[in-house]
Amino acid sequence: MLLVGNGRLIARDEKGTFYDNGCVAIDGKTIEKIGTTADLRKEYPDAEFIDAKGGVIMPGFINMHNHIYSTFARGLSINNYHPKNFMDILEGQWWRIDRTLNLKDCYHSAKIAYLDSIKNGVTTVFDHHASYGEITGSLHQLSNAADELGVRTCLCYEVSDRDGEEKMKAAVKENADFIKVSSDRTDDMQKAMMGMHAAFTLSDKSLEYCAANTPEGVGYHIHIAEDIADVYDSLNKHGKPIVHRLYDLGILGKQTMAGHCIHIGPHEMELLRDTDTMVVTNPESNMGNAVGCPPAMRMLNEYGIMMGLGTDGYTNDITESYKVGNIIHKHHLADPNAAWAEIPQMLFNNNPKMANRYFKSKLGVLEAGAAADVIVIDYKGPTPMNSSNYNGHILFGINGGAVTDTIINGSIRMRNREVQGVDEAKIWADAQAQAQSLWTRING
Repeated sequence: MLLVGNGRLIARDEKGTFYDNGCVAIDGKTIEKIGTTADLRKEYPDAEFIDAKGGVIMPGFINMHNHIYSTFARGLSINNYHPKNFMDILEGQWWRIDRTLNLKDCYHSAKIAYLDSIKNGVTTVFDHHASYGEITGSLHQLSNAADELGVRTCLCYEVSDRDGEEKMKAAVKENADFIKVSSDRTDDMQKAMMGMHAAFTLSDKSLEYCAANTPEGVGYHIHIAEDIADVYDSLNKHGKPIVHRLYDLGILGKQTMAGHCIHIGPHEMELLRDTDTMVVTNPESNMGNAVGCPPAMRMLNEYGIMMGLGTDGYTNDITESYKVGNIIHKHHLADPNAAWAEIPQMLFNNNPKMANRYFKSKLGVLEAGAAADVIVIDYKGPTPMNSSNYNGHILFGINGGAVTDTIINGSIRMRNREVQGVDEAKIWADAQAQAQSLWTRING
């Protein structure tokens, strides 16, 4: 038995349970119960105890859209790269990087991304991978890294026509192979989707090929209307908006996740709602790429679309996306009331619901029977914290660097900022050497 106590406990359950001095009892991979520290220490006197020291105890964060392959882009300077728009960014940076990535790059970048996730209190990561330099086996490299670090993850490979039919089919096979491997696992730690880049890089024939190789019950992870160029492409080539095209080809549905959805209209929102397709917004990345602000408040409030929050590879600290998501919609709508409730709804309510469309263990909540994914945050706060204002404390006072302890699936992955069971210094050193190798190959 493991107890995590002596902290302000945010359960995120349906009752909004909050304890000034709360405690979580963990038995194996699941939560046994929650209560006051005094009561649970009395009930389990021999249990191992993690002292939150008056900080915050809460469920681990879930990142619903990440790009691990972007890890080695930090600090990278690419020769003759001067983008003027989003298409230039794709061609000049991201596609140039992924066309250079080999399996060793994939593995070491994943080790860093999952390590960084642990240190930022992110216990579940949905990733969208691309490495057209070496496709076959790339998802297995990410899978191995996730197993070594003990992070819960859902993986897919970004299918695209941009490098020809042969590589498109290899990417579909990589997805199909990993879907099979993950479905054979019984630990509920890794799942898989059929990944797609964006509609403008996929013909109808390729989309149909993806569908033919996707088992029942598995959905698609695809970018939709991240840039206006995607919209123009669909209208010019297919005579219909992107979401309509994907609907006609059977891509939408409860198990499908659409990233971004910035440039979509009301009828497309209706189709996303009526098919119960998930949407993930990524505010920092959208601002960085200068592609616009999605109609997220409208999709969530007016249409009731299941919307979550991701980082899109911009960071592994999803509290950053919470902070930026809170202000981008206020700025865009010129409405100081926008996003106060909606962004935390996405992050703390909807991300777990979306993740549980793949994972069986109940995520994102501290209650009996839920997955033992628990984090401790070193945060005191200048004002009282209670059940009505803890989101405000997180928004304005907490970031991933304040996480001191991370427990995933009942296993202590970080204790007092020290990641457990791995040689952290070696992971960083190996990654830096591999990144330098990648940079040399990109600019060579």
